[in-house]
Amino acid sequence: MNPILRRCLLSVAGLAAAGGAVAGPAVAAHSAPVKGKNDRAADYEYQAQPNYFYCGPASARIALTAEGRKVSQDELAAKLGTTENGTDSALDITRVLNEYTGGKYRTTEIRDEVATREQVDRLRADVRAAVDADRPVVANVLGSAVDVDGVRHSYPGHYVTVVRYAEDGDTVLVADPARPDAPTYWMDVTAMADWIAGRGYSS
Repeated sequence: MNPILRRCLLSVAGLAAAGGAVAGPAVAAHSAPVKGKNDRAADYEYQAQPNYFYCGPASARIALTAEGRKVSQDELAAKLGTTENGTDSALDITRVLNEYTGGKYRTTEIRDEVATREQVDRLRADVRAAVDADRPVVANVLGSAVDVDGVRHSYPGHYVTVVRYAEDGDTVLVADPARPDAPTYWMDVTAMADWIAGRGYSS
């Protein structure tokens, strides 16, 4: 399989081997909060993706658990049209999430190569509104981003779920289905917007 086609390929940082993220019992995955005002979290359950191309179904599943819905990744993959090439776009994620939530989600695209200030502000506001409503955000990311601890996360295409924010939304907590060894990490919202740039998110 051409690695460029592996949209949910596990981190090239070598933190997990491709296909090594094995789904197991869903477990809570809340990290210690970043100090700051207005720290809010959606109530969710984490489950890792079972293979390199199920990041879309896995991220959607994490989001749906906040609604009390524990849908299998296989069921979501069928609805999303997920193949070994991955899940096409955030539009598909939004469509399927809306099947289960009654239309609560919408897609926002960041078409620029680097997010503008307005796009960062929009992402911050969208994360705050969604998480306040106990509705995690599913983001389609591309390339590399560095979290607040200085750890680089690199993917040729991937889906993650934003489940919490701190510091009025300046920092967001990412639940990464490809990282069962370290399932959550904090990301500056500007870095998060740049990671999404060229793609979109469902909120």
